[in-house]
Amino acid sequence: MEKKTENFLFTAWAASLVAAMGSLYFSEIRGYEPCELCWYQRIFMYPIVILLAAAIYRKDPKAAFYSACLSGIGGLVSIYHYGIQKLDFLSDSAPACGMVPCTGEYINWLGFITIPFLALTAFAIIFIFSLLILKQLKGEKA
Repeated sequence: MEKKTENFLFTAWAASLVAAMGSLYFSEIRGYEPCELCWYQRIFMYPIVILLAAAIYRKDPKAAFYSACLSGIGGLVSIYHYGIQKLDFLSDSAPACGMVPCTGEYINWLGFITIPFLALTAFAIIFIFSLLILKQLKGEKA
């Protein structure tokens, strides 16, 4: 495996690890109870940590296909979640998400950085680096 590909895999894995640890910090240390959409985002993020760690260990860049799929879907959930937090026309029609409302904002740094925004950032980093890996694999076959 090329060093560049290995670095891309590591970067995607590091983003997933930071996101997973960040979500655990917010819920377990700060005591923020996750809403239903936060749980869905975790469902897509946590496996990426294990998947990419195994890919790095086995030097298997083909795992980028799976991380691209998981991060793409997780990113869509994050976009929707961020939208119902920040866009009035979406938040007015947002369904009840359980005990904790999905429209609630535990953090709001600089007026726009919320937990779903942080998750979206991580999903985007993972998705982009996964696509870069897949592009390199396609170039190697040609």
